Amino acid sequence: MAYDNIIYEKQDNIAVITFNRPEAMNALNIKTRAEFTEAARDVENDDTIKVLILTGSGKSFVAGSDIKEFHATTSFMAHNIVRLGSIVEKLSKPVIAAVNGFCLGGGCEIAMACDLIIASEKAKFGQPEINLGIIPGGGGTQRLQRLIGPCRAKELIFTGDIIRAEEADRIGLVNRVVPMDELMDAAKEVAAKIAAKSSAALKLAKQAINKGMQTSLQDGLDYEYEMYALALSLEDKEEGVSAFLEKRKPNFVGR
Repeated sequence: MAYDNIIYEKQDNIAVITFNRPEAMNALNIKTRAEFTEAARDVENDDTIKVLILTGSGKSFVAGSDIKEFHATTSFMAHNIVRLGSIVEKLSKPVIAAVNGFCLGGGCEIAMACDLIIASEKAKFGQPEINLGIIPGGGGTQRLQRLIGPCRAKELIFTGDIIRAEEADRIGLVNRVVPMDELMDAAKEVAAKIAAKSSAALKLAKQAINKGMQTSLQDGLDYEYEMYALALSLEDKEEGVSAFLEKRKPNFVGR
């Protein structure tokens, strides 16, 4: 499939999807959502891809939804809008957000659905929907409080304030902040480290962590043990144990 609003690349078991509407600050319109959904589906189905990196072109990661489409958006249509954060969260493979610039509204919601967030020093985060007389609709009221706590989440959502990368790092919204010219190298370095692990074990670990975010501690512990038991049956478990005992690097096969 040819893409107009994203760039989709694959190299060395790592895929990179770049939001590419710099003239519109990479705002999410219907076409961008459709293209991203198609590319994400390919990532899920391509067994050679171990890790996905998301980033943006120009000065933005994603500056939110395309406000030009808002006047025509009805309540009925809103129920059918593709929520990209949910697609990201449900991917069986680790996803890293390499946030280069403005990461607002729907963009912040996509980043929060990723497994790791690496931000450039120029990145800015926020949920400014309240300034339009609406509220976040792609996970902002739910994921943000789980990441930074309800009080800080309410402050950002109620005020619509935009914070710099350093503040996002301080409150635990991002994993690390790096110079802009080192952003993609840092993201790819982490991606390569993750890609060297067992993709089957990574899938189980991601499922267990995400499940635990949505349930009680005891239910989460029970689910973790189920995933642990499945991991014990993996070929990769046998290879990992053998490699450790033989003092060599494991050769994981993803099953």
